[in-house]
Amino acid sequence: MSILLTTEFEPEIELETVLRVNDLRIVNEVDEVVLVGGVDFELRRGEVLGIVGESGSGKSISLRAVLGLLPAGLAVSAGTIELFGEDTSHFTKADWNRVRGSGITAVFQDPGSYLNPSIQVGKQVAEVLRVKRGLGRRAAKTEALTLLGEVRIHDPELVFRQYPHELSGGMLQRVLLAIAVSLEPRILIADEATTALDVTVQAEVLDLIVDLTERHGLSLIVVSHDLAVVAQVADEVVVFRDGVIVERGATAQVLRDPRHEYTRLLVSEHELYGLDRFTSEVAAHVS
Repeated sequence: MSILLTTEFEPEIELETVLRVNDLRIVNEVDEVVLVGGVDFELRRGEVLGIVGESGSGKSISLRAVLGLLPAGLAVSAGTIELFGEDTSHFTKADWNRVRGSGITAVFQDPGSYLNPSIQVGKQVAEVLRVKRGLGRRAAKTEALTLLGEVRIHDPELVFRQYPHELSGGMLQRVLLAIAVSLEPRILIADEATTALDVTVQAEVLDLIVDLTERHGLSLIVVSHDLAVVAQVADEVVVFRDGVIVERGATAQVLRDPRHEYTRLLVSEHELYGLDRFTSEVAAHVS
C-alpha cells in the first residue's frame, strides 16, 4: 500500500491594476515646453502609491491629467492613461462625469477653494449625495451627517450648519474627504492634502486618509514634496524631478538604499527631521 503525499501551494494572487500610466507626455501648447516627459506608473487595487517631488517636478500635473482636469493650455501630447482598463484618451465629457467621483476622486491642498463660501458645508455634502446618488433631501442630510462623523468631526450637527469661513483648514479638509468618499470611489488621490496644515493637524488628517482608505477598500495615491509624509503610508514610491521619474520601488527599499542622487538628497535632508524612524517602521512592517 502506498500513500501519495501532495503539497498544495496557494498561488500568488495578482492584484487588479486600477490605473496604468504609460509614457505620459504633457506640453504647454503656448510655447511647446515639455512639462512631463514620458512617465510610467501604475496603481493596483488596495495599494498605496507615494509620489514625491519638488514643486514644478510634474507630479501634480500628471495627476491632473489622470483626473482629466488639465488646466487650459496644457495637453497630453503622447502616452496613455488607463482607468479601470479604459483608455481615457477616448473619454467624452459624459465619460468623465461617470468616472469622476464614483470611480476616482481627489482632495487637494487648499480645501476652502473647492467649497462654495455662501452655502453651509453640510448642505454641500448633501447636495453631492442628492445629485450623484439620487437621495432625497432627508436621506441626503442623514447620510451627510454620518459622513461628517466618519471623518472624525466631533459635532456633525454643528458643522453641518456652518459656512466654510467658520472652519479651520483641518476641518475643511475633513469636509472635502467626506465628499470624496461619499460616492464610494475606487481610487483616492491626496495631492498635497496636508501641506498647508500645522504638524499636529497634518498627522491627524494623514491618519484619517489612511483609515478611510482601509475602511472603504480604496486604492490611494499620496502626492507630496515631503518624503516623510510618503514614508509613513506608501507601499510603493515614485520620485519625480524635472518632469521625469528618477526613481521608483518599494518604499522601504527606496528609503534604505536610494540610487538616484536626487533621492539621496531628499533622504539625507529628511533624516534631520526623523525620517530614519519612519524608515525603520516601514522596514519592520515589511519584514
